[in-house]
Amino acid sequence: MSCLFCKIIAGEIPSAKVYEDEKVYAFKDISPQAPVHVLVVPREHIESADKIDATNSATVAAVFEAIPKVATACGLTCGYRVITNIGEDGCQSVKHIHFHILGGEKLPENMGN
Repeated sequence: MSCLFCKIIAGEIPSAKVYEDEKVYAFKDISPQAPVHVLVVPREHIESADKIDATNSATVAAVFEAIPKVATACGLTCGYRVITNIGEDGCQSVKHIHFHILGGEKLPENMGN
């Protein structure tokens, strides 16, 4: 297994876990861009949003069902931003679909990830 996030999910690489269930794992980003910056990933390896299809869309739905739970666990009561990056031009640094939850303060309108 060479995927960084698969190794984190498997416990081979330490992380600051925020949430987990049978389909989803969430952990603090090591280079936060906001007071709260958490990555939410499916346990199933899916390369990016470009690779979502009928065989794995239920897994991605589980991630989106978990996002409000993660946000609540992180104390994000006034809103937050969810971002995913796709491919090289989209600055996807790890080829395992993941969603950034950013919050904890009023975010700039032009802030992306």
